[in-house]
Amino acid sequence: MKIDYSEFYQLLEGTELEPWIELLPERIAHGLRYERHGLLPQWEEMLAQLPKLERNSVELKDEVRIEGVPFEGLEELLKQFHPWRKGPYHIHGVHIDTEWHSDWKWDRVQPYIQSLQGRTVLDVGCGNGYHCWRMVGEGAGLVVGVDPSPMFVCQFFAMKHFIQNPRAWVLPLGIEDVPETPGAFDTVFSMGVLYHRKSPMEHIGQLKSFLRPGGELVLETLVVDGPEGYSLTPNGRYAKMRNVWAIPSVQTLETWLHQCGLNNVRTVDVTTTSSDEQHSTDWMTFESLPDFLDPSDPTKTIEGHPAPKRAVVVSKCS
Repeated sequence: MKIDYSEFYQLLEGTELEPWIELLPERIAHGLRYERHGLLPQWEEMLAQLPKLERNSVELKDEVRIEGVPFEGLEELLKQFHPWRKGPYHIHGVHIDTEWHSDWKWDRVQPYIQSLQGRTVLDVGCGNGYHCWRMVGEGAGLVVGVDPSPMFVCQFFAMKHFIQNPRAWVLPLGIEDVPETPGAFDTVFSMGVLYHRKSPMEHIGQLKSFLRPGGELVLETLVVDGPEGYSLTPNGRYAKMRNVWAIPSVQTLETWLHQCGLNNVRTVDVTTTSSDEQHSTDWMTFESLPDFLDPSDPTKTIEGHPAPKRAVVVSKCS
């Protein structure tokens, strides 16, 4: 397995995304240049060492699980892509116990969105593509995930090596690098991105620009309690995270979506993040949520802000 997008370009032929075929190679090469991450050559070498194994079954709807011939040493190979943040994955008897129970987030999102059957989907800030595979499991025709991290792209291609499904792809791009393609997508997801954008309404406007009329935007983000118009703007870090610019109240978030021209705005879930959902594991050994909270008061972050709470808001493009 290597990082190869030739099959992806073939899928774009004759579609609204065909102009990408000329634009993406240079942008992808820029996203995967070795200066981006010193371990990228090592990860590429690990991808080349992944064994070809016979599969008995592939499950993407209820979980991401590949059953088949086990391989001694597979766990050690896959751990070379540490840290694994989104998952979990079950690959030929190896359980990748990721930092996040991303399946729990998907369980909160999936019941409230339009059917993905046959749809063209964009997933912005997709990480290693875990949710992209779950979208394929729901019948999506093509899922394009974008994330600027070379590590996450390598993790995606490691999973793609075993899953062998052409309908999901992760590109090493930020949203600003995605070619302008008005109306090309039926559904756009942005999960865990908004609070990292200096201008949240500009981000929402960018997401909307990719949607066809009647298409659906699925936004998942940190929120805080408060009235309409309130948002938390941390002076410094939030839960030890850098680049957290604004965390709105639910009412403020809904107002932002309305102001950006989206309609049928619905907050379908609000959940406080627990240490069961986000924590360190053997596959992600760095600090995680328990280290980000005040040890004497887990309702607050280590900086004294309200502990992480996340909302899912669904809306439609006019």
